[in-house]
Amino acid sequence: MRIIKKYPNRRLYDTEKSSYITLAAVYQLIREGLDFKVVDAESGEDITRSILIQIIIEQENGESPIFTTEMLTKFIGFYDDAAKNLFGEFLEKNLQIFTEHQKRYMAGMMDNPMSRVMQDMTERNLDFWKGMQQRFFDLATTGMRPAGKPEEAPDAEADLKKKRQ
Repeated sequence: MRIIKKYPNRRLYDTEKSSYITLAAVYQLIREGLDFKVVDAESGEDITRSILIQIIIEQENGESPIFTTEMLTKFIGFYDDAAKNLFGEFLEKNLQIFTEHQKRYMAGMMDNPMSRVMQDMTERNLDFWKGMQQRFFDLATTGMRPAGKPEEAPDAEADLKKKRQ
């Protein structure tokens, strides 16, 4: 595992390369799939998470952010919510699924002449993931019960009566 030290002057030092690096270089390590750990040079404390958050902030302030304001607001709302752990597990599992599908898709592009089929499958899976995410948000923001419009209740009741007749 690569060790990066952060000094009080905010500079990052890559111990493997024996040189100072930037957040952009740490971002590149992530893109390359390399394992690393960032430690405070004075205390030895693991500060990897705070560096990762800084990278996310830089990316989100760029020209094509991933998170909408609404999504970030909901994320922040979960910090004080009873569903905090559930939400974290949900995000982690879905990112794993997305990553696996992305890897399969890329492998399919290289090995399979039917790459359009793989692309279609990936798009369907992504649509499924988005729907599942929206349902989770709906459940979490309505007190863990399915959201429904008030006008839907009478229709559902009428449908049930019709089925019984």
